[in-house]
Amino acid sequence: MENGFRLSRCSSVTSLLTPRTPFDSPINSLDLPSSTGASKTLRGAMRKIRSCLASVGAGIFHDIKARLPWYLSDWTDAWNYRVVPAAALIFFSNVLPGIAFSLDLIETTNQYGIAEVLVSTFMAAFVFSVFGAQPLTIAGVTGPITVFNKTIYNILANQPDPPNYLHFIGWVYLWAAVIHWVTAVLNWCNFLKYVTLFSCDTFGFYVSWIYLQYGVQVITRQFSGGFVSAAVGIILAILMVLTSFIFQSLSQRPYFHRIIRQFFADYGMPISLVAASAMAYWGRFHSADVVTLPVGGAFQAANGRPWLVKFWELDGKWVGIALPFGIILWILFFFDHNVSSLIAQGSQFPLRKPPGFHYDFFLLGITTFIAGLIGVPAPNGLIPQAPIHTTALLVMGLPTRDNEEDYVAGRGDLVVTPRTEKGQYEVSAYPNDIPHPKQIPVAVVEQRVSNLVQGALCLILLTGPLLHVLGLIPRGVIAGLFWFMGADALQGNGITRKLLYLIRDKSLTAADEPLRKVRTSRLLLFVGIQLVGFGVTFAVTQTAVAIAFPVVILLLVPVRTLLVPRLPFTPAELSILDGPTASLHTMESVGGSL
Repeated sequence: MENGFRLSRCSSVTSLLTPRTPFDSPINSLDLPSSTGASKTLRGAMRKIRSCLASVGAGIFHDIKARLPWYLSDWTDAWNYRVVPAAALIFFSNVLPGIAFSLDLIETTNQYGIAEVLVSTFMAAFVFSVFGAQPLTIAGVTGPITVFNKTIYNILANQPDPPNYLHFIGWVYLWAAVIHWVTAVLNWCNFLKYVTLFSCDTFGFYVSWIYLQYGVQVITRQFSGGFVSAAVGIILAILMVLTSFIFQSLSQRPYFHRIIRQFFADYGMPISLVAASAMAYWGRFHSADVVTLPVGGAFQAANGRPWLVKFWELDGKWVGIALPFGIILWILFFFDHNVSSLIAQGSQFPLRKPPGFHYDFFLLGITTFIAGLIGVPAPNGLIPQAPIHTTALLVMGLPTRDNEEDYVAGRGDLVVTPRTEKGQYEVSAYPNDIPHPKQIPVAVVEQRVSNLVQGALCLILLTGPLLHVLGLIPRGVIAGLFWFMGADALQGNGITRKLLYLIRDKSLTAADEPLRKVRTSRLLLFVGIQLVGFGVTFAVTQTAVAIAFPVVILLLVPVRTLLVPRLPFTPAELSILDGPTASLHTMESVGGSL
């Protein structure tokens, strides 16, 4: 493993990311005697400059070149049923938490409304589904950006002569957008090769607990409307959680026909949300007058302001003050969005189409700039929605085998060789006299339509009749949705799996469990470091310096790269405890993985 990491690729560019560019033209060297040391130094400097210039934009160039041949199939491959449940599931799990996350920002600043959240979500979905290199990544309004914007509002509110809030945010977003573009052009996304499961699991663990915390906050705020209303809200939240997990459990049990089980997996959460919302208007529950989502006019910005924010009218001194906030926002988005993209294309997903981190991060700069221009919260990659989207697009089937002797019932380690041509997926069947193994992922429906559809639904939701329906959803149901998504994400988190292994009866643990090869003391040490990182990040977000939490999150990477290898772990133990987030196929866009 390399000691340290470099944010600039000017000094060395990987062979993968050095396509020919307009900068490859020869540079005329000065006509100096070759025998002098000065001329050698100068020629070496000129070679370095030429190499640096040749690498400018190389990552973006490679991403476009690799992804462009697949663009047409990204649309034609959408002719698959998996796109329908994926679009429905991600719509509910994206827009409603985004609105709920923004409630505190809406009520505190009085500068945003539901319309701003929906417009931001649509903009992100449109840009990344139509133009992006990684259309499976879901972007929208997240909890961290609402914390960021609210913290800036509180800081400005304490100033003796505060500037216009949206004008200041516009400049923050503009500075961040410029740094996004510089990052993409200079190939700084190659830094992602140092991001392993250590950092992703810790960040995912943090996001899961943020979801659980926000669910509690949504409930506690309802007590201001009366005890009865809050009590009904708690009942609706519990109902939402229980029914969602019941549907999820039934989809994994051997009951009912497989089509019914698949229906439970695809639509269990949306059905639970609709049913729990309807309960608020049934019988005596209706008299409790539960607190619902606040909505405004159709396609109307908060306070009736124009959609164009003239942030260029901001006083000059505040323009400079906005720069450090823009840097912090860039740090947040660099880690949050790219990690979301990594997890959405994790090694557990059998993907075949190439990624494009540099190009997509350039697009994220464009959406960030547009967000400041129209006065909406800036969107970025979502956890856990991004991996939820990919999971919903999985095609399940039986593992294939070269011959019957290679098959051992129940091993679950057979080589999967999915055949994917023209959107049709073929899996092998086993003879009746051989026990059928559990179905495994054999393909992913990689397309652009599901992301675009869920974004379009956000725009349709801005119409008057559907805004009225949105305003009928009780906040207690939203709290239950937070709890379900947070708990569900915790189930699959690497930290949770390691903690459960520690308390598991070893006599009931599989003999081929990889963690058996790791000393318990080293497992405790590794998980302990991750929990400390989670605890520090979570604690910072609860303080007055919450705006600095992106810096803490980014520090997880050098901790893993510089500190952990110096601790008493063997290379074999580290390879079991940690590993690359995505497959080599995905990591090629950033020059491979460590």
